[in-house]
Amino acid sequence: MQSEEYDFDDGIKSTRFKKLQKKLRKEVSWAIRDFNMIEDGDIVMVCISGGKDSFTLLDILLFLKRIAPIHFDVVAVNLDQKQPGFPEDVLPKYLTQQGIAHYILEKDTYSIVKSVVPEGKTYCSACSRLRRGSLYGFAKQIGATKIALGHHRDDMLATFFLNLFHGGSLKSMPPKLLSDDKQNVLIRPLAYVAEKDIIKYANYKKFPIIPCNLCGSQENLQRAMINDMLREWDNAHPKRLASMFKALQNVAPSQLADRTLFDFENLKTERDDNERLFEGDNIQVGQTDLLDEMGLPTAPKVQTFNPKFNKIPVINPVLD
Repeated sequence: MQSEEYDFDDGIKSTRFKKLQKKLRKEVSWAIRDFNMIEDGDIVMVCISGGKDSFTLLDILLFLKRIAPIHFDVVAVNLDQKQPGFPEDVLPKYLTQQGIAHYILEKDTYSIVKSVVPEGKTYCSACSRLRRGSLYGFAKQIGATKIALGHHRDDMLATFFLNLFHGGSLKSMPPKLLSDDKQNVLIRPLAYVAEKDIIKYANYKKFPIIPCNLCGSQENLQRAMINDMLREWDNAHPKRLASMFKALQNVAPSQLADRTLFDFENLKTERDDNERLFEGDNIQVGQTDLLDEMGLPTAPKVQTFNPKFNKIPVINPVLD
């Protein structure tokens, strides 16, 4: 479908497109800067699937490569998993026409997964491990120093809620990650970019999107439900997703319950000798004999709260 925001007669981008393009380029630049994703001399391997996210990522990184104050190279890599009906010619044709250095890796992981996963079970875990293993190994083989993935802000939020609802953990996709075998550094330059902006951008650019025909597994259905939930929230409360993503960057371990991140066991007070009287009207005292036995005051004093001289106390000093 042609976008009404594009002048197809003279090929000039509309003002709205230019504004969106500038926004996305800034957000990707900020993410790269904030997490030191790309350094001088890097060879960035962009994993391209044929979806809107990886096309957008590749397009923006190629632009930043031209204007960046440092030198880095970009190479596109696609893993053709030999799924039935996958249009094998689309990506090579596009990448060649655009003059983009690329590799197309051919590996029938589809048949492997079908053969090892019992009937009725989900394929996602096995398929993902095979795909990651192939791409990670190839990055090392060609000497790529960074692996760029097309996950965006909404993907990271969806993963957080998937783990919260179904995994019993508070974790998401980090913008930058060292692989478990410590052989590769993964980066997600679209970490600050909203999915709805990527959809608009891909429509403007008319990328040759390849429809996703992956199996309708339970995990994918769960993710789809969470994505629907996030979209509903975004429509009803436009600033909510931005606030939630900000929360992923503002973690307070002392306000959660993970004993490996915060030493709850050895918490101790550090009280001084300054007396703080109860700021109120009266204190009723009962069972003074028992209080006296415990060494507690039987007639505690009170003082009047005066906003001119007394600040409203902070409920939780740790958060102050």
